[in-house]
Amino acid sequence: MALLFRRLLVLLLLLTALSPAVAQVTVSGSVQSDILVPEEDEKIGAERSDDKVLTNTYVDLKLGSKYVDAGGRFEFLKYPLPGYEPDFKGWGVPHFYVKGHYKNVELTVGDYYEQFGSGFVLRTYEERSLGIDNALRGARINYKPVDGIVLKALTGKQRRYWHHNDALVSGVDMEVGLEQFIKSLQSHDMYITLGGSWVNKHENPDDDPIFVDVTHNLRFPKYVNAWDARVNMTFKGFSVLAEYAQKTQDPSFDNGYHYGKGRVAMLSASYSRKGMSALLQAKRSQGMSFRSKRSMSGTSSFINHLPAFTHDQTYALAAQYPYATNLDGEWAFQAEFGYTFKKETPLGGKYGTKLKLNVSHVRGLDYDELKNPVAEGMLRGSDGYKSSFFKMGETYYQDIDVQLEKRFTRDFSLIFMYMNERYNMTVIEGHGGMINSNIFIADGKYKFSPKLTLRCELQYQFCKGDDGDWTFGLAELSWAPHWMFTLSDMWNCGVTKVHYYQALVTYSLKSHRIQAGYGRTNAGFNCSGGVCRWVPATRGFTLSYNYTF
Repeated sequence: MALLFRRLLVLLLLLTALSPAVAQVTVSGSVQSDILVPEEDEKIGAERSDDKVLTNTYVDLKLGSKYVDAGGRFEFLKYPLPGYEPDFKGWGVPHFYVKGHYKNVELTVGDYYEQFGSGFVLRTYEERSLGIDNALRGARINYKPVDGIVLKALTGKQRRYWHHNDALVSGVDMEVGLEQFIKSLQSHDMYITLGGSWVNKHENPDDDPIFVDVTHNLRFPKYVNAWDARVNMTFKGFSVLAEYAQKTQDPSFDNGYHYGKGRVAMLSASYSRKGMSALLQAKRSQGMSFRSKRSMSGTSSFINHLPAFTHDQTYALAAQYPYATNLDGEWAFQAEFGYTFKKETPLGGKYGTKLKLNVSHVRGLDYDELKNPVAEGMLRGSDGYKSSFFKMGETYYQDIDVQLEKRFTRDFSLIFMYMNERYNMTVIEGHGGMINSNIFIADGKYKFSPKLTLRCELQYQFCKGDDGDWTFGLAELSWAPHWMFTLSDMWNCGVTKVHYYQALVTYSLKSHRIQAGYGRTNAGFNCSGGVCRWVPATRGFTLSYNYTF
């Protein structure tokens, strides 16, 4: 507690000393608390907990003024919700910062989040549902010398739960908007941004013992460098982004301790106008896992981020088998198309009709003779595997989903969705073979009055493999502006015949929101942006509270 008070005191003193506008300080923040009272349930595999109440609780506080901002976060994770890594457990103030800004310069000291480009060489962020907070603690400066140029420089050590890894992470980033210097581009409604980044990890080899086994005695590099180059062009409704990044030798747990370089290339094109949108993108990555501690595994200590190029599904059965980016390497493709049929047309009807199509396809790389090298332990101490750039290996994941949204009357609307999915469970989870499924979803909403709305979901999954078929039903009654009542049941009608029922009551008042419920949750992966966390099955009483001020 003494350390907590010292940190808060430092924040307040700096704010007072540096800000001539201290009398105009604004205060904002938020409170988030998720609570589970767990119960044992042998039928679903929910285990008994030594703690009667589990909770993840966060309190954020931000102070703002004309020239100086400051903030901190208190986290109480001493009895965390199930599924997090052991080191996640603890409590205190792990995040605090002071930020000064004057004209075109901004300086941050303390903990901060940053992303260079698409995040291939640097992305620090917080995702509480996954237990991720890989903020850097140190200093960062943002500088805009003239219109069209943005410079960033930073250095710090990365958070890993209640400690910081020993490696020092430093980097610089620059973006130039050419339209600011070539005025003819603006007159033709064209904007071109060039970007470049460099990131260095200084990890002392003595911080990790030299890896020794019967046949190998590995020496680790003291410095690992990564760089990124990109160009983004927009012309009226068109946008094209091309980006390439590379990393020097970085033997680690993720790559089987080999000395091959990492590479990632991406091309993304999109088009948008009123009533229509389209997106096409492709990505090839190989050996681009980049952590601030080479021996680390799990979801922590990543310096960079590789997006999955798969659609984040929100419906329960469509999200049963989410995909996590393969760290060894992959080819990933994604296409999205959206179109609105206008009102008073044969397909649009009286209110118009929305159509959405998404296709995602991910395949492995075509390795040389070291096929599946990390699993076989054949790469240790080598220069890594070789793979022809355009050759591809087996399918890791694929989904094709079509969604149709139509309003039939002023008060009644329906969403229909069909999804075909292929999920290589052997590659992604290490067992189970290829899972093939077809999912049908109907989501209807009826408004009885301006305040009373009923929404219902019916879903069915024909699944070949794993636990077989599933069905899901949900009824959600909203009574504006305060109440919402939800009942749902996800039933495995294939192998286990188990029901996962839920009952929830939600109350909202201004910036307060509280939700209470009881039920079961199925074991599975919780994913966001290609990063996944395994969540065990649970049963019990839940309570969530959110407040912003």
